[in-house]
Amino acid sequence: AGAAGGDDEAAGATAAGAAANVVVVTGKEVIVANAGDSRCIISVKGKAKELSFDHKPNNPGERKRITEAGGWITDGANGHYRVNGNLNLSRSIGDLKYKVDQAITPDKQIITAEPDIMRHPISKDDEFIVVACDGVWDCMSNQEVVDFVGERIRKKHKLSDICNAIFDNCIAEDPKQSAGIGGDNMTCMIIELKK
Repeated sequence: AGAAGGDDEAAGATAAGAAANVVVVTGKEVIVANAGDSRCIISVKGKAKELSFDHKPNNPGERKRITEAGGWITDGANGHYRVNGNLNLSRSIGDLKYKVDQAITPDKQIITAEPDIMRHPISKDDEFIVVACDGVWDCMSNQEVVDFVGERIRKKHKLSDICNAIFDNCIAEDPKQSAGIGGDNMTCMIIELKK
């Protein structure tokens, strides 16, 4: 017998996972911790600067950890690398079925939740921060997002409306025709640093 919902629910609980970005803005700096392929960028005088690192299976350090833990990486359609033929990211919260080897520490598992942490000292040149999941970044570059958001902030659009406009810009009419691009889930948050 499994969890309260039975074996299917227990299996689902070990397979569920998510990428995560935690952003802390203090008076002096922006601190970003991330695990997965959600991304955080900051606009500095209209130029995009990454404040997180995309954890993808084809990154050499990630590949090394995955294979040393007994996992493997496949090259799927359109250059999307996958861990054990499934996940297209190499770090996440959850995804417990990839974190079961009790002989190795959590940071050495096939998939780890160990975050990378970046710090950015705040200056008068910093304008806004955008945090979004890969459903957005697969469709728009960092600089495209900065240009898109910056133009709308200058026109005094509400931040929530700008997020919705990003989604509208990214969503594909038929994801089957775009190899899945524009058909993924999308999450976005904008933090304005100066008004």
